[in-house]
Amino acid sequence: MQNNLIIKKKRKININTWKFILLPTLLIVLFSFYPMVKALILSFQSGKGLSTQFNGINNYIRLFSDPVFKQSVFNTLTYLVIQVPVMLILGLIIANLLNNKYIKFKGFFRTAIFLPCITSLVAYSVLFKSLFSVDGVVNKFLMFINVIDQPIAWLLDPFWAKIVIIIAITWRWTGYNMMFYLAAMQNIDTSIYEAAKVDGATGIRQFFKITVPMLKPIILFTVITSTNGTLQLFDEAMNITAGGPGNATMTISQYIYNLSFVYTPNFGYAATVSYAIVFMVAVLAIIQSKVAGEKNE
Repeated sequence: MQNNLIIKKKRKININTWKFILLPTLLIVLFSFYPMVKALILSFQSGKGLSTQFNGINNYIRLFSDPVFKQSVFNTLTYLVIQVPVMLILGLIIANLLNNKYIKFKGFFRTAIFLPCITSLVAYSVLFKSLFSVDGVVNKFLMFINVIDQPIAWLLDPFWAKIVIIIAITWRWTGYNMMFYLAAMQNIDTSIYEAAKVDGATGIRQFFKITVPMLKPIILFTVITSTNGTLQLFDEAMNITAGGPGNATMTISQYIYNLSFVYTPNFGYAATVSYAIVFMVAVLAIIQSKVAGEKNE
């Protein structure tokens, strides 16, 4: 009799558990998995607007001969290779500095450095366009200290426009990654540093021999999330340079947007390009996980 009551109680708990997670599961399926499957099916179709028809793998074949897609991939990978390491290294260094117990006003500095990632995207885009305009503050300052003789057309030159985008992304997201590192550093036992100090280890040696190795899981997490975010970069390129000049700063996500809403709508090919991002994110995430796993062995 007692066993039957225990079994019924367990069944009741299981049913209540499933009731609790049913709604979130349905929402995830509806708003995440269904659109992913629908986009995959759509990537094998072509046509203008909503009038699509099955097109086989022609959309995927088109990718390899599409000059705009190649340019957007090159731009996006340029941001990835340059900006992500700079941002993560800066975040790690700043977090280590702010973790020092002797620094005053740490709360203020943490807030100030984290603030850009919650700043209005439109507001900060307008600010950067103003700062890097021909008669903007940046040009005036560089001319004042005699670094340049004449103003640089930052947003009108393909090379300098990319630099502006990289600076903007770094400014916006360095503080976000810094908070992860700072939280992880505060969980490291201070006795480890004290023992290393007794053994004569300098601050720099402690950073590379203690802090960095113990932050490997967090570093891997930020590398993967930053890679994912950069490959899907849209806002900065769209709002600061509009992808120009001459597609020099266009990202893959912006190209998808243009295919869907700016050019003659081609949702099938836009879905194909979006799955190119999925493929790149998956490949890079696997490589990063494998490399980090081998180093930890």
